[in-house]
Amino acid sequence: MIQLSIQNLAKRYKTGEGVSDINLDVKKGELVTLLGPSGCGKTTVLRSIGGFLEPDSGDILIEGKSVLKLPPEKRPTAMVFQGYNLWPHMTVYNNLAFGLKIRKKNKKEIEEAISRVLDLVRLPGAEKKFPGELSGGQQQRIAVARAFLLEPAVLLLDEPFSALDAKLRHEMREELRDIQAKTGLTMVFVTHDQEEALSISDNIVVMNAGNIEQMASPQVIYDKPRTLFTAQFIGKMNFIKGNADGIHVNVNQLLFDNTEHLDGEVTVAVRPEDILFVKPDEGLAAKVHQVMILGHYAEVALETDCGLLKAFLPRDTVKNLQAGQGVSVTFSKLLAYK
Repeated sequence: MIQLSIQNLAKRYKTGEGVSDINLDVKKGELVTLLGPSGCGKTTVLRSIGGFLEPDSGDILIEGKSVLKLPPEKRPTAMVFQGYNLWPHMTVYNNLAFGLKIRKKNKKEIEEAISRVLDLVRLPGAEKKFPGELSGGQQQRIAVARAFLLEPAVLLLDEPFSALDAKLRHEMREELRDIQAKTGLTMVFVTHDQEEALSISDNIVVMNAGNIEQMASPQVIYDKPRTLFTAQFIGKMNFIKGNADGIHVNVNQLLFDNTEHLDGEVTVAVRPEDILFVKPDEGLAAKVHQVMILGHYAEVALETDCGLLKAFLPRDTVKNLQAGQGVSVTFSKLLAYK
């Protein structure tokens, strides 16, 4: 079932930035991430869904009904911002109860709902605390809890973890995924952090200059980026000049299958983990420039006729590699773009 449908949405600012012709369907219970660099339009789409921006054209349907004419407070959405937006002079309980009181819930209903949601975000018993007594991660959990209490048809999250440190950000992602699995809430999440998008999403919408470049599962986005922009934006990638003849892609005399049947000059994209060491004369001649141990794997920088390439290899396999050493490499798979 489609919970959220964005149809031909356009919103342009005087600066020329904004979005054009955005079409996007989000199924019930799905977590979809809008991913892209600053200024690509992802927050414009999110704020349009929430009612904080009025689109120039197009429509937004939630549960089959257009919400365009509704103000933010009348829409079946709730938004979690970058900042926690908690009232510092109110206890956690009063911060959480505020929206429920407006909805005319009675005291018993409010107490039960707050107790339930605090268990959900793993902060039971925090009712009497003030926001200033909580860590950044705990405050963000309260902000998420407050949004849950409104029981939105679609929960909107605008870079909610960007102010947190790396370890906490990682924990909060896992929490959010857990909560989403338990509640079955439909979520639209905005981030410019590709690792975040890959780790929490059912589907990722890659945006660039106000348009959608690709929408697919994290696996497909990573393994088969449809455009050169997506290939450059998602994960680490080596880019090499090559030639294609309809049947093969040629990289410095190495031949690979040309699955896209391209012709002429191409840009070849190779993931660092898809670079393999082979016997001399079986691959591309390379010289080891640098070896960096990064936990369980090593990043090896290689000087080649195609330029500097980065390879990811198991730590045990690089024990004997030294700077200046000659090696031979090939690619287990690659992508080619015109």
